[in-house]
Formats: sequence, structure tokens, C-alpha cells
Amino acid sequence: MRSTFKILTLIGTLCFVGLSASFSSFAVSEKKVEESEPEKGPNRGRMLRKGDFAIELAIFETGVPPEFRVWATMDGKAIDPSKVELNVKLSRLGDGIDDINFYQEGEYLRGDMVIYEPHSFLVSLYAKYQGQTYDWQYDNFEGRTKIADDIALAMEIVTDFVAPSTFHETVEVYGRLILPADATSNVYARFDGLVEKVHVKLGDSVTKGQLLFTVESNESLQSYKVLSAQNGIVTKVNVTSGEQSKGRSLLQITNDKTLIAELAVFPKNLSTIRLGARTTLTINGVEAKKVSTIDSRILKVRDDQAKLFRVLVNNPDSVLSEGLFVSADIEIDSYDVAMAVERKALQSFRDFTVVYAKVGNEYEVRMLELGRVVGDEIEVLSGISIGTEYVTENSYILKADIEKSGASHDH
Repeated sequence: MRSTFKILTLIGTLCFVGLSASFSSFAVSEKKVEESEPEKGPNRGRMLRKGDFAIELAIFETGVPPEFRVWATMDGKAIDPSKVELNVKLSRLGDGIDDINFYQEGEYLRGDMVIYEPHSFLVSLYAKYQGQTYDWQYDNFEGRTKIADDIALAMEIVTDFVAPSTFHETVEVYGRLILPADATSNVYARFDGLVEKVHVKLGDSVTKGQLLFTVESNESLQSYKVLSAQNGIVTKVNVTSGEQSKGRSLLQITNDKTLIAELAVFPKNLSTIRLGARTTLTINGVEAKKVSTIDSRILKVRDDQAKLFRVLVNNPDSVLSEGLFVSADIEIDSYDVAMAVERKALQSFRDFTVVYAKVGNEYEVRMLELGRVVGDEIEVLSGISIGTEYVTENSYILKADIEKSGASHDH
């Protein structure tokens, strides 16, 4: 009995471990290995040693853009920098290799190029002193993580590519739908008489030439037909069979295939609005947006000082109705930008605003200098290359994974 209990306990434990491992592989991109901190030198740089020869490589950024500075020692004693030949190559994720040479400046060697952010790269250092060569290689990654494509798909991580864009600056206004002045027509009997039969009812759709009434003339006592002069919907019926026409409107037909959005523009925005401006309408209760242009305006302002601008709205399927509330984005300017990303892709990293670039199954921060914001996009001035694949959806997952790793870089 005890043997059976032990076996069942072991099976349960193995199942739990298996489930935990499966969940861990889904939720965490890559197990982070604890590493000891690299040795630091007196100038807060990384110490690289080969026998008695040592290099201290530091990123210096006090009062200058980030750059490398190097101090060399032999058996713990400073070496004349002019006696050391040095080269550093930085292999970046998807961004090529920075090839840095050095020249003497005082008691140290100074790199000849700026080390731009992120400071995340594979470092290869080559030194020559007194005819002997030394080399080191180490990774200095930050803001980087690895996630297998199938896991990224399961996490719904979505990407796009950095590209040029056309920005459309807009003003948001509000209004409602109305019918054009000529949308409704009244139908009369040509000759007064007895309405023998009404052939349509309220709400019916009618077409031009369709029979509406049969009327018996009071003068000739002859019956004649009253036909529709337009397409539309019967919106009012004023007579029933057996009544006299009496010179009145017997029926109204409204053509609603075109409506008008009357949009209220207040004084602070009046100077920016132009006839013909592209307008995107969001109509209450209707999912699809309508795109049109400003067709006309009403000269008189309302009591609240708003001026009404009118936009023609096609309504071929009669989905829209008079009186519906609308909001509208009226374009006031349009211009091209060299690079843009989606605003929802932005995350914070240290003191920077970043997006996450994707190279293969690796993701890494790109520190951005940003420009103008229009709608869902933001202009990028620098920090990423055009054509770079970057994360647009669920980038917070990458941020959380990177923050969990606690990776830092040499400064």
C-alpha cells in the first residue's frame, strides 16, 4: 500500500513539474542566468586582463556625447597611452558594426566616434603593446530579450515597419445629420377629384414613375393615375381612399440618398477651416467612418457663436437617418514625414522613450527623438532606421521581461 502511495505521489509531482515548465516556457522568453558583476577600474570602467597587461574600458559621457576612454596598465602601473595601439568593434543587433579607433588625450586613449544608444552590443577589443597583441570579447547587452516566434504569436505580439507617412492635422467638431432642402417633394392631384385608391403606404420605398394614386376628376369624371416624380421613401400620407383631393398635398416623398452633416465650428478654429477640406465623419451608432469634403457654409452664426459648415454624406442604402449626431475630423493641414511609428508602440526605458526593434527572434530598445504628433502616429527624427521592424502591439510584455532580467550596461 505504501509503495502504491509513493508511486502516485511521484506521478503527481512529475505532472505538476511538467505543467509548471510548460507555463514557464510560455510566459518567460528565456531563462536569465545570474552573472557576477564584471570587475570595475578606478575610472568606473570595465577591467580586461591578460597576464600582467590590463585595459580599463569606460564609457565617458560627462559634458560630452558618450565615448570610449581607455587606460592601460602593466603590472598595475600606468602605461604611456602613445605606446598602445587599440581598436574596438561593437556588433549591434541588426545595425551593423561600429569600428572605433583611438588617439592619445592626456593620460588616456579617447575613442574617435560617439557611442549612440542603446549601449547594447557585442564588444571586441584588440590591443597591441610592445609587439604583443591582446584581444577580448564580451557582450554588453541592455534592453534586449529573446522570444521564440511561436511564443510571440501566442502572446499576440504584433509588429510593423518604420516607414514614411503623410500626416493629416485635423480639428474635431460636432454636429448632426439633416436632409437637403430639396430632399422632400409634395405630391398633388393634377385635377381635383375623388381619390379612388391610395397605392402606397407610409414608409414605402418608391421609384420614379411608380403608381401612387388613382383619382377620378370632378370635372370629367374620368379616372387618371398619379405617378411618382422621383425615387424616395413615403414620409407622409395626407389622404385615404374615398376622400376628395381638395388641392392639398396628398403625400410626401423624401429622397434620403444624400444627407448633410451640419458641423459647428467655434471662433477659435474658424480661421483654419476651408471649403473643400477633407472631413472624416463618425456617426452615432454606425461603425464605418464616412469620408467627404466641406461643401458649403451658412453665413450667419448661431447664438453660441458657432458657424455651421455643411458636408454632403452619401447614404445609398438608407442606413443613416436625419437627426443622428456626428463627430468629424476636419483636415487643416497635410504634410509628409520621413519616418513615423504608431503611438501605441511607445514605451519608457530609463530616461528614454523607445520602441522595440525585432531582429529574428530578438527584441531590443531603440531610443527615439520624436517630433510632431498627429492622430495615432508620431514623427521620428532619429534613433531608428527606416524599414526597421518594430513591435506595435503588446510591447509592455517585452518591457516587463527586460525589467525582470535587471540587465545593466557599462557607463
